[in-house]
Amino acid sequence: GTPQKYDPTFKGPIYDRGCTDIVCCVLLVVAILGYVVVGIVAWTHGDPRKVIHPTDSRGQFCGQQGTPNDPLVLLEFQCPTTQVRPDPSGPRRSPNSPGNPAAPLLPVQICVSKCPDRYLTYLTAHGNAASLEYYRNFCTPEFKNSRKAPIEVLKDKECPAMLIPSTPLARRCFPAIQAKKGVIMVGNETTYNDGYGHRRNVTELLEGAKKANVVLETRQLAMKIFEDYTVSWYWIIIGLVIAMVASLIFIVLLRFLAGIMVWVMIVMVILVLGYGIFHCYMEYAKLKGEAGSDVSLTDLGFQTDLRVYLHLRQTWLAFLIILCVLELVIVLLLVFLRKRILIAIALIKEASRAVGHVMSSLLFPLCTFFLLCLCIAYWASTAVFLSTSNEAVYKVFNESACPFSGQTCKPETFNTSNVTKLCSDAQCLFAFYGGETAYHKYLIALQFFNVFMFFWLANFVIALGQVTLAGAFASYYWAFKKPDDMPAFPLFSAFGRALRYHTGSLAFGSLVLAIIQVIRVTLEYLDHRLKAAENKFAKFLLSCLKCCFWCLEKFIKFLNRNAYIMIAIYGTNFCTSARNAFFLLMRNIIRVAVLDKVTDFLFFLGKLLIVGSVGILAFFFFTHRIKLVQDTAPPLNYYWVPILTVIVGSYLIAHGFFSVYGMCVDTLFLCFLEDLERNDGSAEKPYFMSQNLRKLLKKTNKGQPEA
Repeated sequence: GTPQKYDPTFKGPIYDRGCTDIVCCVLLVVAILGYVVVGIVAWTHGDPRKVIHPTDSRGQFCGQQGTPNDPLVLLEFQCPTTQVRPDPSGPRRSPNSPGNPAAPLLPVQICVSKCPDRYLTYLTAHGNAASLEYYRNFCTPEFKNSRKAPIEVLKDKECPAMLIPSTPLARRCFPAIQAKKGVIMVGNETTYNDGYGHRRNVTELLEGAKKANVVLETRQLAMKIFEDYTVSWYWIIIGLVIAMVASLIFIVLLRFLAGIMVWVMIVMVILVLGYGIFHCYMEYAKLKGEAGSDVSLTDLGFQTDLRVYLHLRQTWLAFLIILCVLELVIVLLLVFLRKRILIAIALIKEASRAVGHVMSSLLFPLCTFFLLCLCIAYWASTAVFLSTSNEAVYKVFNESACPFSGQTCKPETFNTSNVTKLCSDAQCLFAFYGGETAYHKYLIALQFFNVFMFFWLANFVIALGQVTLAGAFASYYWAFKKPDDMPAFPLFSAFGRALRYHTGSLAFGSLVLAIIQVIRVTLEYLDHRLKAAENKFAKFLLSCLKCCFWCLEKFIKFLNRNAYIMIAIYGTNFCTSARNAFFLLMRNIIRVAVLDKVTDFLFFLGKLLIVGSVGILAFFFFTHRIKLVQDTAPPLNYYWVPILTVIVGSYLIAHGFFSVYGMCVDTLFLCFLEDLERNDGSAEKPYFMSQNLRKLLKKTNKGQPEA
């Protein structure tokens, strides 16, 4: 804490500290070790190829070098509709239940080197040697006897009944549907032979390939966007550099222009309200004596056409009264809060000076961003490996009655088992991915742990960044002679203190926030599952819980932020810091409100100015409207691609700069409040605030040289 007697060598309360919340630190380390173990187990059992590569009916991947399935593309024999044949001797049962007499007819899928490029049926190809040789490319490996009767080949599903011109998309063959003059065609044909002697319209294929066409169009759009990026990337970088320079200049100028911008804003609000009052009075006076203008609002009632109300004198009188009340309230607030507004402006100017002395703080968000990217990458990769940890499950499929239908089987031993002897048409085909081991049963719990650890670590990284910045800016405030008494590297010193002494406190705060966020995610999941439900009470209760936890998360974020600042200043544990910060702010609630609104306005103005100016510049440049550089701008498929990229990037850059500046303002504000409460300007307890703040508050340090 603050010493009882002033010592010229004293550098503020930020250096007197010890380890805090050690239990939470140990808990975090144990959780991280467990997270690493979960990742290793997931990476051992998982196989991301299940997401990337399609599988044939045997569960083998297509397009894998050195495997029997070197061909890249997946071909499906029939439309993917589940068909179940009824039991002639009784009612139909679930196809996957033991003893089901008939299993669903799943589409047969094989891996092929390329998709079909022509219409052809097996009945047609069977009578032509060249056509049959081409057709064999799309048959199963079991198809050996070309003299086998066509009806037997189709019954055994060794070859498809027909081939349709197809295109590869996402390693799968889809009908090559195209529109010519409004007519839907496949392979320049509007009808096709289904292989069983019937002519069908190609529009029947449209529904099955609709999603494929969407993906194809999306891929074409992505290729054009990628081309735009390849020719405009360096101009985009230049635009982002301009945004970064503009953000830096704006923060530097706040030292000189903060007061002017705030007072100009206040005067503009007063003038706008004054004009509103004048306009309402003129409209009220103009309607005097006009027919129907004296009808009261209660007599008129509710009207869907809101313009009707503008022809009533009572409407403009109500507007006039509301604006007059607002104008009076704002003027009274200015009269009574002018000193607090001046303090807020002085703190903003002081924050600009602090950032100027700790310039490395403007680059620190890059470190936080890098650590967050690591958390996201580890979480995403672990989630993918966990979701692909299931093993291939094979089941018996058949058309005729069979007691083994729907039971699990092993392809390696299926042909020598009793199943083939009792059921001649039974096949052991890949059904789905699953598993019966303890690991597979607890996959959902492991995924939940993965999500929880992601929130915990992400919040910990953000907390580490906030404590580091708060410690660096607190070292500026608590330097009696600014900046001579500051450490040589304030940012690195604050980072070291945070990790060495306060990892447990950061883990505590981030753990509380992570628990709330996981609950919110769970509520969102339940809400998604209950959308189709008819229980209105459950929906209402869920909406209330979502609202409550949203408010709770916002409050905890606010409390954590200020608790981290107190941790950086005094080195107390999380609970003590949160309590002290909360009551300190409550004792100065009006100052908090004024400072918050003033800084919000300045940040909004800064972001609007930077993003708007850079966005307008990018628009005129990429649309060739700047004559000096018309020939320099690259030709583009979509000029909005680089423009939107520059706008979004400029916003993120400005947000990163202003987040540092906002942390600086909040830190200096809490230090300022602590300084006022703990010190009195005497020789034993001098003020650490700057000379400008002391003059504003009419405070002096007795017997001490002015900073």
